Amino acid sequence: MNSMKSAIERFNKTKMEQQQLLNPASEVMFWQREAATLRQELHSLQENHSRQLMGEKLNGLSVNELHNIESRLEMSLRGIRTKKEQMLTDEIKELTKKRNLIHHENLELSRKVQRIHQENIELHKKVAYATSSSNVLGLGELEDAADASNAQVRLQLSQPEQSCYDSASKS
Repeated sequence: MNSMKSAIERFNKTKMEQQQLLNPASEVMFWQREAATLRQELHSLQENHSRQLMGEKLNGLSVNELHNIESRLEMSLRGIRTKKEQMLTDEIKELTKKRNLIHHENLELSRKVQRIHQENIELHKKVAYATSSSNVLGLGELEDAADASNAQVRLQLSQPEQSCYDSASKS
């Protein structure tokens, strides 16, 4: 408050000096000096204010001034906490979206793996059928069977044919 009073007193003093000045050039220089002085004082007041907000240089302040500083700090903290909460909420939403995308991608990959696994089982069955048929079929016929592996497989039950070994055992 003392610095404010001194600034007002200086303003009044300079106002009187201005009225006494007749030379416009010296008036411009006077106001330039005064502006520089006021800038320096403003800078000093801002530094002092910042120190007070940081809990420094609190000596000489009244209880009311300390209460005002405390209120400003609490308002600042509320604003900071609100901003922080909003940022965390936004980040949670973004991570939830990413998690859902990854989960969907994981399901798709799992379906693909299941499909490939099923195809492998069917291929193993066809290879097993072709191998068991190779005992009965010749090599050319095995190749034909491998080419026809994409065709539908049909199995039929029939009576075994009598072979010449059966005729010989009966005689």
